[in-house]
Amino acid sequence: MTLYAFIVNPAAGSGRARKALPAIEAEMHRRGVGCRVLLTEYPGHATELAKAAAMEAGCEGVIAVGGDGTAYEVACGLLDSAVPMGIIPVGTGNDFIKTIGTPRSMQQALEFILTHPARPVDVGQLNDRLFLNVSGTGFDVAVLECMEDAKKVVRGIWPYLIGVIRAIFRYRPVHVSWTVDGEAGEQDVLLCAVANGRYIGGGIPICLEAAPDDGLLDLVLVENKPRWMIPFYLPGLLMGRVLRFPFTKHQRCREVTMSSPGMHLNVDGEVQQVDQVRFSVLPGRLMMFW
Repeated sequence: MTLYAFIVNPAAGSGRARKALPAIEAEMHRRGVGCRVLLTEYPGHATELAKAAAMEAGCEGVIAVGGDGTAYEVACGLLDSAVPMGIIPVGTGNDFIKTIGTPRSMQQALEFILTHPARPVDVGQLNDRLFLNVSGTGFDVAVLECMEDAKKVVRGIWPYLIGVIRAIFRYRPVHVSWTVDGEAGEQDVLLCAVANGRYIGGGIPICLEAAPDDGLLDLVLVENKPRWMIPFYLPGLLMGRVLRFPFTKHQRCREVTMSSPGMHLNVDGEVQQVDQVRFSVLPGRLMMFW
């Protein structure tokens, strides 16, 4: 019997993931497709559940029901597995689905998963962990740190926009040293992003040329500008024009190292502090419905 495992973060989207379950189960029953619902109970649990589900006989797919964090954990559990992954987005940002084409609506996302073939996607690695979408430092991290309160009351791009306004007044430039495929450099940056996906912050196009199946990462370096100039460039950023800025460096690569003392790093929407990080790409190591 065909079986899909749905791994649900009950806290995702302020409880929207749990509320979506009856509709998901009803639709699977209507289609005559077997499903099993697994609820996460602690950080990292989705990875354990995904690994176990992938080993079950007849498992045709493992579906992450939650936000970018849930999707990341499920991806870790399915890496190098023949079992494909799907995403039903009920979190706050849900950025990676915009790159792979999964609809935002729960019903449409389920339809998309059940009607699209499984294809390989690349996964990024930084130090000893993975990332699916985008990682980096600079103004974007300041925005993430300024948007936490807003995420509790608004969804989609709005928390990010509120964070942008707050970050303009709090931001300090980051001095970054880097090596890209053997080429070294350093400078003060407004933003430094390593992208496998195309969007950040609930839908901001950070690198529309990134492709999650080309075996490469995309480095986007935006030279630092005075604080008073930032608002003038925000419309271009929001409309996906950042690669056209004359002070932006864009390079496809296989490996990047970055260092900056006390650097705050955005990893798929979560912030961690490191002094040095090495990025590399794991080509085609994850199967996804897209």
